[in-house]
Amino acid sequence: MKNLLLFTVAILMASHTAVAQNKNAFPVQVKLENGIIEGNYDTHTGIQTYFGVPFAKPPVGELRWKAPQPLDTWSGVKETKSFGPRPMQTMVFGDMKSRSDGVSEDCLYLNIWTPANRNLKNLPVLVYFFGGGNVAGDASEYRYDGESMAKKGMVVVTTNYRLNIFGFFAHPELSKEASYGASGNYGLLDQNMALRWVQKNIAAFGGDATKVTIAGESAGSIGVSQQMASPLSKNLIAGAIGESGAGINPTMAPVPLKEAEKIGLEFSQKAGYPSLSQLRALSTREIYEIYNESKRFGFPAVIDGYFLTKTLPETFSLKEQAQVPLLLGWNSAEIPGMAFMQGQPYTEENYIAKVKETYPEKYAEVLKLYPYGSEKEIERSATDLASDRFIAYSTWKWFDLHRQNSGQPVYRYLYSKLRPPLVNQNLASGLAGGTVEKNPDAPQAPGPIGAPHACEIEYCMGNLHLVDDYAWTADDYKTSLDMQNYFANFIKTGNPNQADLPEWTAAKANDPMPPVMVIDTQSKLIKAENDARYLFLDKVYLK
Repeated sequence: MKNLLLFTVAILMASHTAVAQNKNAFPVQVKLENGIIEGNYDTHTGIQTYFGVPFAKPPVGELRWKAPQPLDTWSGVKETKSFGPRPMQTMVFGDMKSRSDGVSEDCLYLNIWTPANRNLKNLPVLVYFFGGGNVAGDASEYRYDGESMAKKGMVVVTTNYRLNIFGFFAHPELSKEASYGASGNYGLLDQNMALRWVQKNIAAFGGDATKVTIAGESAGSIGVSQQMASPLSKNLIAGAIGESGAGINPTMAPVPLKEAEKIGLEFSQKAGYPSLSQLRALSTREIYEIYNESKRFGFPAVIDGYFLTKTLPETFSLKEQAQVPLLLGWNSAEIPGMAFMQGQPYTEENYIAKVKETYPEKYAEVLKLYPYGSEKEIERSATDLASDRFIAYSTWKWFDLHRQNSGQPVYRYLYSKLRPPLVNQNLASGLAGGTVEKNPDAPQAPGPIGAPHACEIEYCMGNLHLVDDYAWTADDYKTSLDMQNYFANFIKTGNPNQADLPEWTAAKANDPMPPVMVIDTQSKLIKAENDARYLFLDKVYLK
């Protein structure tokens, strides 16, 4: 009797939970190219959601390490009310909060939020690529949630793509079997496949396939830059947004195919599985463990002659990239100055020594561009230098290449809003956004002097209310609303401006001090006064 009572209670609780999860929604069906899917229509928000929508065949078995394959047609109705599995990965960044259904090689799913009613058509579309160094992350994270953006009058798509060894592994035998004679770039080809899926199916959700803007942060931003450069993708998009990152040396730049094949062959030989048949025969677990044991941080993208035909600077210089409006920028303190100082205190002696060690022939020029004096000035210069070397220079180079080699408007920002304190003082801010457990034995970290890498995501996507780690204030919500409106306007019109926001002018091709929108509690347009730093690094990285 007791067991029966417990069982009955469990069933009632499960039923209550299921109802609670969808208490404001009713089911809606959409007919796609390959079959019918069923999502939810939320009567409180007016937004329809379709989660875990497949856009390619599962890349498993013989399809492991192959370009994504088109879906087969299915019969009946496929339920798409929960997020699909995230790509294979370990906890490289312990601060990513996923809502996915586990981890799997079978990960090629996307998510859709749409405000379209039965009479509303031809809405602009945002396709967002998540960040995570091409080794981690997924499209279900709270900070990428599309509901807030959809309420601005667009269809929002977030998409998974393969990562690390599953998404970027090249090998001579893989190149030999591919119809296009190359290997690697599977994660980027997944992004391209998602864009092709959008072209064929987005009208069913009220979207306009001719008004697709792609956006992303960090590795997602790098993906945006590479999709712009790819002959496979450049005609599938109408605009692009990049948040901190481009696939340009020294930031995750692609390598020649032969180099990528060599890296992959040496990896497989060291692992004891030199042939492709041996690798394909391994289980997901075995590949996962072998990769993790190697301590590698992913594999590089590839100039494969198919997805990427040249380096990005070469492609843009020849004006072969997507000729579309571009909005991009980076954060005011992408990475702490200690990353450059390698833990040494911010003293004049230590700073000069580190600059001399890094730039033995050009140190005097570097010290002028990144000046020293007080400890605070050294901290600022070390932070600028670390951030520029990490990701700001590559993003600047993307900005400069597109404004010089397209007739399209290019808008540049510097995100500068300091985050409020953490709610839980036992936590610390993570390097890729979110939080990690604080190490009680670690020395007290210096306070932030600017906005760190990835912190702008929940602001620009309007998702502060979904990220509960920080004690958000009215200023944070104001900054978020302003930034989200700039982004939403750009997605809808190719121009970020609206009457009640500071005017944001596009950069001219040869302007040595181009306009930059400093996004903060009180955003303002300034002239870039420090681009000499990037001109110097241009000579360093492009020689």
